[in-house]
Amino acid sequence: MSKLELVVSLAYSISFVCALLLMAALFWYFRRRFRVRVVSLFMLAAFFFLGAYTVKMAVAFWIRLSCGPGPDAVVSTLQSEAWAVAQTGTTLGLVILTVLMYSKRQDLFVVLSEIRQGGTPDADTHPGSE
Repeated sequence: MSKLELVVSLAYSISFVCALLLMAALFWYFRRRFRVRVVSLFMLAAFFFLGAYTVKMAVAFWIRLSCGPGPDAVVSTLQSEAWAVAQTGTTLGLVILTVLMYSKRQDLFVVLSEIRQGGTPDADTHPGSE
């Protein structure tokens, strides 16, 4: 293994671990936010982007580790398709984040309505309902 391959593998490893740690932190953040029923749209888009990026780093790491003499055509096809899906998700997440940032809508929140057991939201607890 050359020095360049070692550096790239180390960078992929660090990126993957950091992405996993961020995903775990965001999971706990969203767990609290869903309990109070108000979620930041920007943070939700960031979570989607980070999830796609984490998959992308996992696929990159998988490709790096499986490089050996004569890679199997099926594995190579699976890796290529997984990379395409991860790249598409990452790009979509970046587009959403960019649109939210440049439209100055990074402070949008989604208020999740509370559904009572009767199947309808309580009109007295929601602003704007009469």
